[in-house]
Amino acid sequence: MTIKLYCFRPAGGLPDASPFVVKAMTLLKMAGLDYVEDRTGFARAPKGKQPYIEDNGAIVADSTFIRFHLEEAHSVDFDAGLTDEQKAVGWCAEKMCEEHLYWLVARAMWMDDANFERGPARWFDKLPAPARPLAKWYMRRRVGKNLWSQGMGRHSATEADRLGVRDIDALAALIGGKPFLFGDAPHGADATVFAFLASIMAPIAETAMRDAALANPALVAYRDRMMARFFPDFAKS
Repeated sequence: MTIKLYCFRPAGGLPDASPFVVKAMTLLKMAGLDYVEDRTGFARAPKGKQPYIEDNGAIVADSTFIRFHLEEAHSVDFDAGLTDEQKAVGWCAEKMCEEHLYWLVARAMWMDDANFERGPARWFDKLPAPARPLAKWYMRRRVGKNLWSQGMGRHSATEADRLGVRDIDALAALIGGKPFLFGDAPHGADATVFAFLASIMAPIAETAMRDAALANPALVAYRDRMMARFFPDFAKS
């Protein structure tokens, strides 16, 4: 039975608007598993978020638990050949992206008026015109409350930029001159790092993070290498 991946839709030259979905897609491709995309399942998302998958009757939500499922149900080892230290570094890099960089990206896309109009505002285009202003206001208010509760929304734009560039510099140092995080072959952590770098580099939000990433030839090459390998239809010619 082919795995069904519940996702959003392509945006900004990316296979999906969500870096978490792109991570899941990349993991599925790394594992060599066939899957089909379903863009109609958000209302049924078990955790209220995407991605989630349906695999032989099992519903698995959250990109990290999707990884765990693929490893256990399909005997996939995304960390094959890595030392315990490398596995730990990979996990730390993933969590920096998902639990820190993510909030900086959300802040930049939803709280900055210009970035919002270029990006998230377009997601409401399918709603009836009279409903769009209220829907946009509600979602921006909701995201703003989440950002405030998490803490990232309490920083000034300058402070947030400083944190974001620090994350980008850390990823650049980890990758260095290597083709992938840990050498000549991609591993599980590459799926996450690639997904977030590709999202940040996309021409949707103008941020200090994007400027720093695009100014680093090694990061651009890494993004392009991963895109060409796993998403050739989205790779730049």
